[in-house]
Order: sequence, then structure tokens, then C-alpha cells
Amino acid sequence: MTQTAATPAATLAVVRLKPKAEARAIRHGFPWVFIDEIVTDRRTKALKAGTLARLEDHDRRPLGLVAVNMASKIACRMLDRNPDAVIDVDWFKARVERALAHRARLYDAPFYRLIHAESDGLPGVVIDRFGDAAVIQPNAAWAEVHLDMLAEAVADVTGVSTIVKNATGRSRALEGLNEETLLLRGTLDGPIPVPMNGATYMADLLGGQKTGLFYDQRPNHAFAQRLCKDARVLDVFSHVGGFSLAALAGGAAHALAVDSSAPALELAKAGAEAMGQASRFDTRKGDAFAVMEDLAKEGALFDVVICDPPAFAPAKPALHAGLRAYERVARLAAPLVAEGGYLGLCSCSHAADLNAFRNSSARGIGRGGRRGMQIYSGGAGADHPLLPQLAQSGYLKALIFRLD
Repeated sequence: MTQTAATPAATLAVVRLKPKAEARAIRHGFPWVFIDEIVTDRRTKALKAGTLARLEDHDRRPLGLVAVNMASKIACRMLDRNPDAVIDVDWFKARVERALAHRARLYDAPFYRLIHAESDGLPGVVIDRFGDAAVIQPNAAWAEVHLDMLAEAVADVTGVSTIVKNATGRSRALEGLNEETLLLRGTLDGPIPVPMNGATYMADLLGGQKTGLFYDQRPNHAFAQRLCKDARVLDVFSHVGGFSLAALAGGAAHALAVDSSAPALELAKAGAEAMGQASRFDTRKGDAFAVMEDLAKEGALFDVVICDPPAFAPAKPALHAGLRAYERVARLAAPLVAEGGYLGLCSCSHAADLNAFRNSSARGIGRGGRRGMQIYSGGAGADHPLLPQLAQSGYLKALIFRLD
């Protein structure tokens, strides 16, 4: 059941760090406490997922107010450094107001990531704004418990009339939460047109992937767009046309979007039509690896090729296999680039850092029979702020090479 009232500080449970646990990291801004760092007994084991508690070090000195989930490896998420803070609608409003003030300075139109989890002081919470609508991803148990207050705060602060709950993805499974997508407030008549970098994207807030659109690539779309004047462009793992529609807005001669999702490609087509660029845009449905192999057999060449695959290495156990997959992407994509053309490679994997991803990409380019020089390295836009103490908040990596 969703909690709608504030939890009095006097009734809070207490969670304590083990003697050898590193309290210094918490004091210096690290937002998580792992399950093996806290004292576990019958009392703590009985705490329901999403329970609020006071966190103390082993000497019983207060560290802050946390949300607890004993079923997760991340047992505690720091909500407030004030252990006596009250989590109510006003508390949520203060967080949302602070986040909104930053985005309002960045963007002329209300299309952006409004809340980027820990970086914006709402651990495990992602909120993307689409004009008069917002999509909330409550990816941590505490956010699920307090969803009503969070939605109320978002509506009051931003003025949006439509709010969608998107409760899907790997993060919720790790928290022991179910999956569902539903309309919390307002109405939706269909996909929402989103202006970005001169292009128009169609975001399906109820049936699309994640929140309906990936805002994080905005600055990388903008840089790639500068390379696309009069160019033949291939956008692999395109989703709703991320790089290909940006390329058309930048004057590309033609763009081909490749994705395994027919609904995503239909949205890409609708975006091209809304831009008046349908005659210069094509799609190809299929497995990206197989399509790239087929294009090579056909002798196809492009001036700009961009590959933006899903997270092949979302966690450390998948790192080696993920890096091999990124290498394979580069190996198959490199031969499709015309001499002097550009190859863009992206990774949204938390476990693969920039050096590992760059090395895999370089190996793949070499195995593809090409030599490349890196001309660009980018990450997520400023509406996806990075929390310095939490490397996972800076997950996106985008590299562009010029091949000869």
C-alpha cells in the first residue's frame, strides 16, 4: 500500500553499522549502505521493504535518515543527512523544486529528465518530463511506498496534469518489486511529440521502452548532428530514431534506422513524418548484428554510422561478456563506414568504465579491418547530473571515431 502521510521521527526504527563498516564514506556523501555493512538481528530482518530508519555508526552516532530494504544488496539508501527529517509532501516538493530550478536554466522547453535518482536527492527515483506529462520510475522500495506523496509533489511543483508510473526494469527486480505501467493522473491520447536538437521524437509514455524516450543522449545527438550534413547515416539500435532523426535535422541526405522493435520503428517513422523528412528516412527491422552483417554483404557504405546498444554489461558479472559484445558491435560496424567517415559507439553499461569500453571499441575497429582516431567523448546531458561519490550515476559513454 502506498504511504500518504509523514512518518513521525519518534517512531523510526534504528539501523546500525557494524564496527568495521566504513562510516566515513557515508559522512562524505556516499548514498548507500550494503547489506553486509549493517547489524542484522530479528528486529532489522523484520523491517518491511521501504521502511524509514535512523542510521547510526557503531558508536551510536547518527548519520542520517535512510530507507531500508533488507531484501536488497543495497540495504539502506540515504534520504536526508538530518536524522530527524520528516518525509512528507513538503519534503518531496523541496527536492523537486531544486531539481526543476536547474532544468529551467538549461532548457527553453519542458522536455528533460527532471529527477536523476541519487544525484537529485531521491534515491532510486527517475522522473522524465514530457511537457504537460511526467513519467515516474519508482525503482526503489521506499519510492513505491511513498509514491502518492511523490506524485502530488511533482504535480504541484511542475504543474503537469498527467503522471505515468513506469514500474519496469532490472532495478525493480533487484528491490523485490513487481512490474507495472499505469496512469496515475490525467489522460493520454497517444505518443507525445518531443522537440530536441531540431528533431521531433514521438514518445510512447505507456507502451514505450523505459519512460518513452532517452534524454541522456541529447548532447551526443547534437555533436553527431554536426557530422551529418549531406551524409548517408546508419543508426543501429535506433529505438525511436535517436541519432537518425537528429541527423536529418542536421541536413543528412538519408538516414536508415535499425532496431528489433517494430513499435519503436513506427514511432521513428512518425517522428520523421512530423519533421517533413519521411522521404529521406527508412527503417529496417531485425537483429542489429544480423542486419549489419547483411549490409556488409550488400556492399552498403555510410558516411556516419552510430551504434547505441542496450546495456551489455549492467553489472560486474556480465562485464567480460558485455565487453566482447561491444567489441563485436565495433567489428561489424567499422566496415560499413566509408573512407574518412565517422563511427559512433555508445555504452550505457554501469559496469564498463570508459577505458574498458574504449579499448573494446578500438579492438573491434581493428578487427573490422579499419584504423580510427577518436574525435569525441561524451556522456549524459546536464539533466542527468553525476553524483561524484557514486560512479554508477555517470553510466553513459559515447565515443566517435574518424576511420581511414
